[in-house]
Amino acid sequence: MEVEEANNPAIKRSRPDDNEERTEPEQYKKTRLSEPGISSDLSGIGKHTEGIKGGLQAPPSRVDEDNGEEMDNAVLEEDEEGDGDSFADMMKHGLVEHDVGITKFVSMHQGFSGILKERYSDFVVHEINKDGKVVLLDDLSVPANDEEPSEDIFSVLSAQDKQRLEDLQLFKNKEDSVVIEVVEDTKEKRTVIHQAVKSLFPGLETKTEEREGKKFIVAYHVAGKTALANPRKHSWPKSRGSYCHFVLYKENKDTMDAINVLSKFLRVKPNIFSYMGTKDKRAITVQEIAVVKITAQRLSHLNKCLMNFKLGNFSYKTYPLKLGELQGNHFTVVLRNITGSNEQVEQAMTSLRDIGFINYYGMQRFGTTAVPTYQVGKAILHNKWSEVMDLILKPRPGAERGYLVKCREEWAKTKDPEAALKKLPVKRCVEGQLLRGLAKYGMKNIVSAFGIIPRNNRLMYIHSYQSYVWNNLVSKRIEEYGLKAVPGDLVLKGVTAVPIEESDVEKHTIHDVVMPLPGFDVLYPTHKIGKAYEEMMAADGLDINNMRHKIRDYSLSGAYRKIIIRPQNVTWEILVYDDNKIPLVHTDVEKLEGTSLPESCKDGKYKALKMDFSLPPSTYATMAIREVLKMDTSIKNQTQLNTVWLR
Repeated sequence: MEVEEANNPAIKRSRPDDNEERTEPEQYKKTRLSEPGISSDLSGIGKHTEGIKGGLQAPPSRVDEDNGEEMDNAVLEEDEEGDGDSFADMMKHGLVEHDVGITKFVSMHQGFSGILKERYSDFVVHEINKDGKVVLLDDLSVPANDEEPSEDIFSVLSAQDKQRLEDLQLFKNKEDSVVIEVVEDTKEKRTVIHQAVKSLFPGLETKTEEREGKKFIVAYHVAGKTALANPRKHSWPKSRGSYCHFVLYKENKDTMDAINVLSKFLRVKPNIFSYMGTKDKRAITVQEIAVVKITAQRLSHLNKCLMNFKLGNFSYKTYPLKLGELQGNHFTVVLRNITGSNEQVEQAMTSLRDIGFINYYGMQRFGTTAVPTYQVGKAILHNKWSEVMDLILKPRPGAERGYLVKCREEWAKTKDPEAALKKLPVKRCVEGQLLRGLAKYGMKNIVSAFGIIPRNNRLMYIHSYQSYVWNNLVSKRIEEYGLKAVPGDLVLKGVTAVPIEESDVEKHTIHDVVMPLPGFDVLYPTHKIGKAYEEMMAADGLDINNMRHKIRDYSLSGAYRKIIIRPQNVTWEILVYDDNKIPLVHTDVEKLEGTSLPESCKDGKYKALKMDFSLPPSTYATMAIREVLKMDTSIKNQTQLNTVWLR
């Protein structure tokens, strides 16, 4: 099999979707969930390319356990004050694929252009659970022993009572409670009022009080103004599992933000939820969630309160979910307005199905500004803490939120963490956390200051450096030896890597070959690529034979990663359409509601490629799409191409 060198064919990027801007409903039952974005990897391309004057944005991001990791960087929004530079001008300082070692393709077809994520509904992700089953939302009912009360109980609340309770639930009034007098007092009547309040207004608790000989129902927030430290200590049937598992369907919302919203309305802490992996913001995603001692009934009522996601497929189990337990994700991706011929599409998708794609770490692994995250990781490995601080906090060209630009400018001018912090309305970003650490521990104890940043975020910097090395060396390996297994390559036997011997080379294919992320507990290829690892890291001032760090957290043990991934369950079809706004994917919610997709046009003026495929954890869907389109997935390249397209 031959290997093709990367080039940069034009790709069209999506224009802003007018249909996605919805007016805000007045009543609380339809609380909109689309906030400025925090997202993860699953899509990579689209999430960095939406919404700024013709369509490009790089939102801040968090860890994505399923399909890669990213750093938490704040970037420019459409309505942010700026200096008048275009987004394309600002992004000219960003990275391109060659900068991080992404240089090869495995297929030989001619690339073509298309629009990825013209609508976020063009990118649908279904989790594959630990049993290998694709997670679907196909049942909104609650378990039989947990059915919700009859609708007629809500008639016991007057319209005025409902308005006051709604205001209390959303903290719109100054009162800590709402008092409802029980007319025609009986125990049954009080029970019905208790049920009505708690069912219609999740997050509120009730109690009965007697005042001057009259009975009153008092409604209040479960834990006042603060969330519970532990799940509610109400009676929980011993025969029922302590964890309510459910399927979360969400649109245009990342997993952590969605859980924060659920926590807010249930008045519990987010840490009582568990999940197998986080999912992207700018997509429709379906995944399994578990929560401690919250009934399916309470969860189901959130479907009436919140927009843009649904909860269903409820069950009670005795165990939570754990990060990494999933077997992967199934993707349904629509590329609109493609320019490739039917023959080109057939060649591209057949190659993806039969050969696969190079398992590169995607661009989002390395950050979106002029200071790549792998540079920070390299400074950490060198134990150069002043450099780490400087790389994270110094001003840099590129697209960032205005307040973060001002924070960096203040830091450069004063080196005063307190003064720089005052420029940040959002303190949870990495920069804010580091500044808080510096304010607490002082400039002479940067290690402790850096330690305030959550461990996963700190480790992402050094993981980014490992990924940078891996990408470069896998490109070198494919350039040197092509798409066949050769003596000296590594393959896994169980969890141990062993080099392929000359006598065994015919027993293996390129799909068996792994390459190491550098560390103290891995083997390296025994052919010339092993030497290339040593040379590349030596050029960075690092000793490949000494990857232990003074601080244990930053010692790299290493790992193995397959160099070629062949997606499973690959199917595709070419669609034609006339209206850019019509949906081309049938979602779980539409199926539940009995909504059918618009009929496709036989003679439509636009052509789309709809493709389905499944990927294992820690692989990037972005890189599979790159292989199909033969495109550079960097924000810098996409922005420049999009700017030309929009003229």
